[in-house]
Amino acid sequence: MHYSIIRRLATQPKLANVPKRKWKSVVGLEVHAQIASASKLFSGSGTSFGAPLNSSVAYFDASIPGTLPVLNRKCVESGIKTSLALGCRVNEVSMFDRKHYFYADLPNGYQITQQRAALANDGKMTFPVITPGKKVYYKTAKLLQLQLEQDSGKSLHDDYLKRSLVDLNRAGLPLMELVFAPDLETGEEAASLVKELILILRRLQTCSCKMEEGALRVDANISIHQEGDPLGVRTEVKNIGSVRSISQAITYEINRQLETVANGGVITNETRNWDAENRRTVAMRDKEVLQDYRFMPEPNLPPLHVNLKPGSMSTEDLLSVAALSEEIPELPEDTRQRLVEQYNLNAETAIILVNEPILLDHFLSITRSLSDLPNKVIYNFLINDLLTYCNKLNLDVEDCSIKADDLKDILKSLHAELINLQAARQLVDLLNNNPKAKVSELIELHNLQQICSLDEIENLCQLAIANQAKAVQQYQKGKAKALFAIAGEVAKLSSHKANMKLVVQHLEKLLKPTNK
Repeated sequence: MHYSIIRRLATQPKLANVPKRKWKSVVGLEVHAQIASASKLFSGSGTSFGAPLNSSVAYFDASIPGTLPVLNRKCVESGIKTSLALGCRVNEVSMFDRKHYFYADLPNGYQITQQRAALANDGKMTFPVITPGKKVYYKTAKLLQLQLEQDSGKSLHDDYLKRSLVDLNRAGLPLMELVFAPDLETGEEAASLVKELILILRRLQTCSCKMEEGALRVDANISIHQEGDPLGVRTEVKNIGSVRSISQAITYEINRQLETVANGGVITNETRNWDAENRRTVAMRDKEVLQDYRFMPEPNLPPLHVNLKPGSMSTEDLLSVAALSEEIPELPEDTRQRLVEQYNLNAETAIILVNEPILLDHFLSITRSLSDLPNKVIYNFLINDLLTYCNKLNLDVEDCSIKADDLKDILKSLHAELINLQAARQLVDLLNNNPKAKVSELIELHNLQQICSLDEIENLCQLAIANQAKAVQQYQKGKAKALFAIAGEVAKLSSHKANMKLVVQHLEKLLKPTNK
């Protein structure tokens, strides 16, 4: 489901006291994406989510003396492909650094990263921003750098026994850190950027982007300032666990800062946590003391060289950027353009279909199978009926139980006028609750066939005319819209099963003034 469909702003700070001056909000994102790989960045241990505690830990992950890192080739390939897809300049030589800090779940006492000479720099992302009630627009954010680094482990705190335990399964997992420039202004823009990034990474198959598993983590740097002034003091918001929460957390923090300033307060440089349950940010720690990470070159890893020559091929010890660029699939924006050109869709419809990959798969599958069905009928049903149904249930379209073949059968029956749109919507609900049922059986079982008998239609129209005498009078006096009230009465009398096209034709015929 799209992140902006449901917005609960009850907990947002009140801005009644904010002076009517031009304030600007500035948002920059840092994204950690776990690379889809069978083994870790520098060891051969597995990366499966949910494995038994401390069961995917190599000697190197546990910092056993004498162990050395071995760079995972697949992770470098994924990093390069992601960099190219995001328009980055891949560096011919990049280097690994040690970033020193103490965490109980960081056995080495340092993280291996690429702070000073990253894999790639100077990219950009252009993406559509969808805000309810507003026109869709495109925004561009610069990607300052993309670097490879290892993840830390996970501390497990037992409040009852008053002790902490450490799970090292996550220690050493391969990450791409993407650092974006502060080019965004709102929570909706930030959420839209992350949504587009997820679409790209999944197309590339370089990250699963399952935020609920920690495969994609987003930190937001947020500040406010008056127009023309330097950027304000920023706060960093962490622990944002979903795309929808990104919009909510940033919107809350912007409003909190505006309210603080309006009340005479001062914004402090601090890290804040997003409390999803109470929908507010909570202070974690201040950043007044600059932490010294004592960066130094990683002595156990040589510089990473790649081949930038056009037309080159990868070898056993040297990856070719040109060869990897040939493996990049069609990206989301290219698909949108293709849908507009090939299927004559408007831009907003193309954006919605691409943003919900399962809807796009359904659309392409149905258009191939039912070539005589108008494209407009297909995408209107998918967006206005299937997507709306899922949104009402707070259900992701991907988790909906309805199969593509069932959707084809519904649309086939609708196009053949065996059922009407009301019945088609009922079938969506019936199939989601009973995915093994067949469309034809459900139509028969629930008596959903459309009434097309001319005799039945005429009888229903006569009854509706008798029941809607006032609307009949208005229609015959020239108020054309009054016909809708009479047609609505027919729909009600027929339990919404009458063929409304035939109903309107009959009503117009029956109510046509007689020539004297």
